[in-house]
Order: sequence, then C-alpha cells, then structure tokens
Amino acid sequence: MGEILGRAVPIISNERPRIIRYSNSAGPIRSKFLISLRDEKKIMGIKCSVCGRVYVPARSTCLKCFENMEEWVDVSHEGTLEAYTILYKPGPLHITDIPYALGIIKLYGAGTGLVHRLGEVDFKKISIGMKVRAVFNEERKGDIRDIKYFKPL
Repeated sequence: MGEILGRAVPIISNERPRIIRYSNSAGPIRSKFLISLRDEKKIMGIKCSVCGRVYVPARSTCLKCFENMEEWVDVSHEGTLEAYTILYKPGPLHITDIPYALGIIKLYGAGTGLVHRLGEVDFKKISIGMKVRAVFNEERKGDIRDIKYFKPL
C-alpha cells in the first residue's frame, strides 16, 4: 500500500516483456571512444576547455558549461567504485546471468562516473570507495561491452 494525501492506496505493478531492436549511429565522438576500446584497449575521455571536466564515456558537449569539446585525454583503467547495486531478478534485456552487480566507477583522470558491470567480486565485500580495474574481452567489437567488467584490485 502507498499513501496519497493521508489515504492508503493500492500500488499496481505490471510486468511487460520488451523486445527492442534498433540501430543508431554512435556519432564521431562516441565512435572515437569505442574504437579506442576495441583497437587499443584504451579508455579515453574528452575534456572541457572551460571547466576542465573529463567525461567518460566521451560526449560532444559539456553538461556544465555547454561548450563543445574536442580535447582527448587518456584515463586510467583503474578507478574507484562510487555506487553499486546488485540485481537478483532477471529482466528481458539482461545480457548476463543473475545475480550480478553494476557500479558507477570514477576512473583516475576522469571527472564523471562510468556505469558498468562488476566481476570477480564477492557481493558481501563490495563497498563504496573500493578500487577496481577494467577487464577487457579478448574479442572486441566497438561496444562499451568491450570492457567485460571491472574487478576489485
């Protein structure tokens, strides 16, 4: 039960299966980011010339200054876990077995967090501030999932 204006109201929950099929262009900025992952196992950020914030994944416009960005910088494969969640319920679009953990990782040299899967981790030992490192897939395709997961250091 929920409450609205002091009155108890039932909460309705619906599950709807989804099948999403689409194709879109990554554009020149995101493409450069993804090609670096695929071809060099390199994580690159893009830096705002006004505020200095480094975005990972790269984007074309600074969310703070609204400036177009063009300065590419290398960032570390290592970083700090800023937030996480553990998923126990399967969904129609899950690409891995459950349970699994997702985290927001702030890589050294980046000013933003990257949402990605956590692997080789004991769920009971996950903690905010934990140091993690990227693990790359052997076969890469030019996709954010070229990073297989981040594992604890």
